Amino acid sequence: MKTEKELNAKILSLTMKIREERPELTKYLEEMPITIPSESDPEITHKLLKGYIESLKDLLNKTV
Repeated sequence: MKTEKELNAKILSLTMKIREERPELTKYLEEMPITIPSESDPEITHKLLKGYIESLKDLLNKTV
């Protein structure tokens, strides 16, 4: 299982790749679900981070 630090590094890497290689998609980054904890669910889990990574991968593979 990857650590939270590794998952966050992957998120940063994918986000940077989208900004550099597919700048037309950056507007969608703001529309994506945010991984900031809410009052009802204050924990950031591995499942949540992995889901966000998959969303970024899907966005990167999206054709505009």
